[in-house]
Amino acid sequence: MNKVYGTAAEALDGLLHDDMLIAAGGFGLCGIPELLLQAIKDSGVKDLTFASNNAGVDDFGIGILLQTRQVKKMLSSYVGENAEFMRQYLSGELELEFNPQGTLAERMRAGGAGIAGFYTKTGVGTQVAEGKEHKDFDGETYVLERGIFADLSIVKAWKADTTGNAIFRKSARNFNPPAAMCGKVCVMEVEEIVEPGELDPDHIHLPGIYVHRLIQGEHEKRIEQRTTRAA
Repeated sequence: MNKVYGTAAEALDGLLHDDMLIAAGGFGLCGIPELLLQAIKDSGVKDLTFASNNAGVDDFGIGILLQTRQVKKMLSSYVGENAEFMRQYLSGELELEFNPQGTLAERMRAGGAGIAGFYTKTGVGTQVAEGKEHKDFDGETYVLERGIFADLSIVKAWKADTTGNAIFRKSARNFNPPAAMCGKVCVMEVEEIVEPGELDPDHIHLPGIYVHRLIQGEHEKRIEQRTTRAA
């Protein structure tokens, strides 16, 4: 089966619809699937729910979909760096389900492993745990968190072979592997596609079994906050 597509729009063809849940890799502006996000914006789909650590910035990443009001809900850990994200949340225009970062990553991983839910101590006694089932184990209270089963996963890798075996470079690994695992379909964008056998099996971060479609493209590598020292 050929997994390589020519463009982001082609790779997403037939996968997008209103009211879908999309798991997106990335942390801040590092390792975000920018080409796929632009293609989702261009498609015009709306009322989307995104499971992602944050929403990029106002004009990059998921932020471009907030600007066009195509997102109705975020499952996220962090609101900062994105003024429109914060404005829509505080004004009640955007629904937000806060997740501790480790919990969000584990919810994605659990979904990919077919695990419906798990208990964690993180969030017990806070607003994060309100309305969720609690259970005591060995005298300690835990809260039940549900695995994330997304309609679509979109991720970004550094290099992959044509079967989808992927390597993420340094901190761009972040949420990408668990996000890729939890979608019914995973579409991945990469900087370089190579032939099978060219990647060291011991260096593979994500097996190709999780990847259904992939594209190669040019990427802009932004930095959220550039701090320099006076000469």
